Amino acid sequence: MKSSEPFKIPLSVVLAPMVAVLCIWTVFWVEVGFGVNFNDYGIFPRKLWGLRGVVLSPFIHGSVEHLYNNTIPLAILLAFLFYFYQKVALRVLFFGVILSGILTWAIARPSYHIGASGVIYVLASFIFFKGILAKYYRLVALSLVVVFIYGSMVWYIFPVKEDISWEGHLAGFVTGLLLAFIIQAEVPELRKYEWEKEDFNEDDDPFLKHFDEHGNFIENKEEPEPGIQIKYHYRESKKD
Repeated sequence: MKSSEPFKIPLSVVLAPMVAVLCIWTVFWVEVGFGVNFNDYGIFPRKLWGLRGVVLSPFIHGSVEHLYNNTIPLAILLAFLFYFYQKVALRVLFFGVILSGILTWAIARPSYHIGASGVIYVLASFIFFKGILAKYYRLVALSLVVVFIYGSMVWYIFPVKEDISWEGHLAGFVTGLLLAFIIQAEVPELRKYEWEKEDFNEDDDPFLKHFDEHGNFIENKEEPEPGIQIKYHYRESKKD
């Protein structure tokens, strides 16, 4: 599908990151302010009651450092998603949360898995692979930006640290990859120059006419002057 007005800035580019950041910080503030711990509402693998964490775990964080580390990537990647893929952004976000959460529930270690990092991996993976698949220069450039900023994240889909839910990261990465293939997004139509079109004829191109058969530029190529036509108009004189 093609779009005639690519990348029109919607309000959601600002609103979505703002709401997401506000939600995760509010939940953490409630925990600290009221002395409660919501970790038990995270994903607990292969227990039916642990499935509630599929929806709730992205809002729960274990420390200020954990929360801070997820805040900036979540805000930036959500802004990217809603700017470049605005018509499918909510779909990607919804299915990303559900599928990555269920996959984490299926493969993870028997422990509580919390935090928005799984969603962050969904967004980074989707934006990167979708840009490559789209083959549109702006989206490819966006993919390269994501790799440049968050390329080191790929190491955390492996068990490099015991206290990090690498299973959640892996689930998010795989989910983003699947969604990049499954969800169809509008891609602006690539503009083609005249010489890139199939019906382009070099002999009719005014610029190429200034080159001879050896490729030498003819600076002052004489062009035929249009013929001069003289027209006379006769008007009868008025009689006295």
